[in-house]
Amino acid sequence: MATVSINLTTGSIQKEEIIVGIDLGTTNSLVAFINPDKNPQVINDTGKGVLVPSIVHFGSNGEVSVGNEARDFLISDPQNTIFSVKRLLGRSYKDVAGYQNYFSYKIIDDDTESLVKIKVGDAFYTPVELSGLILKELKERAEHAIKTPVNKAVITVPAYFNDSQRQATRDAGKLAGLDVLRIVNEPTAASLAYGIGLNPEETKTIAVYDLGGGTFDVSILQIQNGIFEVLATNGDTFLGGDDFDRLIVNYWIEKNNLQNQHDLPQQELRLKAEEAKKSFSHQNLFNEKVGEIWCTIDLETFEKLILPKVQQTIDSCKNALKDAGLTINQIDEVVMVGGSTRTALVKRMVAEFFNRPVHDDVNPDEVVALGAAIQADILAGNRTDILLLDVTPLSLGIETMGGLMDVIIPRNAKIPTKAGRQYTTSIDGQVNMKIAVYQGERDLVKENRKLAEFDLKGIPSMPAGFPKVDINFLLNADGILTIQAVEQRSGVKQQVEVKPAYGLTDAEVEQMLMDSITHAKDDVQQRMLIEARTEGEQMVYTAERFVQKNVEYLAATEITDTLKLVAELKESLTSGDKDLIHKQIDTLNEFTKPFAERLMDQAIGTAMKGKSIE
Repeated sequence: MATVSINLTTGSIQKEEIIVGIDLGTTNSLVAFINPDKNPQVINDTGKGVLVPSIVHFGSNGEVSVGNEARDFLISDPQNTIFSVKRLLGRSYKDVAGYQNYFSYKIIDDDTESLVKIKVGDAFYTPVELSGLILKELKERAEHAIKTPVNKAVITVPAYFNDSQRQATRDAGKLAGLDVLRIVNEPTAASLAYGIGLNPEETKTIAVYDLGGGTFDVSILQIQNGIFEVLATNGDTFLGGDDFDRLIVNYWIEKNNLQNQHDLPQQELRLKAEEAKKSFSHQNLFNEKVGEIWCTIDLETFEKLILPKVQQTIDSCKNALKDAGLTINQIDEVVMVGGSTRTALVKRMVAEFFNRPVHDDVNPDEVVALGAAIQADILAGNRTDILLLDVTPLSLGIETMGGLMDVIIPRNAKIPTKAGRQYTTSIDGQVNMKIAVYQGERDLVKENRKLAEFDLKGIPSMPAGFPKVDINFLLNADGILTIQAVEQRSGVKQQVEVKPAYGLTDAEVEQMLMDSITHAKDDVQQRMLIEARTEGEQMVYTAERFVQKNVEYLAATEITDTLKLVAELKESLTSGDKDLIHKQIDTLNEFTKPFAERLMDQAIGTAMKGKSIE
């Protein structure tokens, strides 16, 4: 058996292999590495281009295409072509309720806190699986281009991503066969690409302005002793270069008096608008045709059209500064990220607002991936000039329903650190909650090492889902972990201290890491099946309780058909087929929704008359 050594400071396996940096973007994704000349370089596999569109298409015969090949299906087969999946990572149905019209594919909406699922034909996909397919494409392109196996990566995420979105990104990496050594904030990666923060003696406050195709965010970072702290972040997840294109198209439609024409070649016009926008980097007038439609616009008109949108981003910068408690004069550097920052008006307005020249000499599409590659190089131990802070060698988390490990502090997190997540009860009237703490990289707690267990007692008796229990992990510089559980509504609190590394030899840590890599794909698939079963069991419980409580308000057929669907869902829970379970949940949900809404209307009507029903 081959032996490997592990650097416990970084938690990474020391082997002669390449660690890549990946920018998993909303519109496009890309992968970079440190080339033999010790410089960060983006990968362009067989001339397909550096940017891989973050699009997945499912064909009728089960074939899956990702990237450029999938983009062609946005027009011809929109319901089976998934784009902007990053917006859905770690999100619940309620989180995306207002944006349903944005997506051309079917997002299953059961009006709950459950994580989003996407229906394609008879199959159900989570954003984790779809992101996993994009990451797998990047992994394969990298391997093909550099002729070396790629098993480890640093992946970037927006600074505002919460813990569940970061965990979802890690899971997607696992599913693609990647050991995700660290999740890095995109603004941090962009700073590293400009060499900001590489000097441990440097103290700087910087603004990172990131305007992509579909999203905008600005982050204010403070860098001290090599630590990047996000002081504030602001932005709009539905504002970007796509809006500039849309404004040009609307201008052409108005100029050609086509407002009432319904068969416009919208996609062709959008692509022509994108071409016009890009042309303004070297000319002041664009004058072409789409069919018989004249597409004429000059630079001055373009800038007038987009001015309100750019002003929105400046307002976000003001808000971020206010939240950080800083003035413009306290910002030392401004870094530009995202393809839309190439627009001259954007550069001018940002430079004017911050009253200083902006950093824009690194390709704004590539800067985040290049920074991620630098971070990967640091983790690989190849940058002796940089001091890496101590990190935790194994992930720390708690057991959730179905015996799953829910990671709260991921391995390789810098210490001291703190992180937390909110949980709730799964049974009506539940007054105690068992909190079991584990250390390890596997998705099932039984494969990990148990560190502690305690009960949070005295939770007020409430319906399932009502209590809000915050579980916080605080890992100090000595490696002592303090776990605190607080029920928000009542203030009931409990805390314990444990030492995570106690009793583990270097060899045991090494073995746990190796096992997690070997079983990564199986673990994630098992996690998804358990999550489907847990959701199904919850649906069975809710549906049976609903019928029981409202029997007098339901028709006999409604009761028998509901209970029949409940029985079918129960049967599917034993099948081991996650798609079948999701299908039965969806069917039961769709069937019961109309009369659940009817009863809700009745209840509101009765309550308005001063009466109440269950």
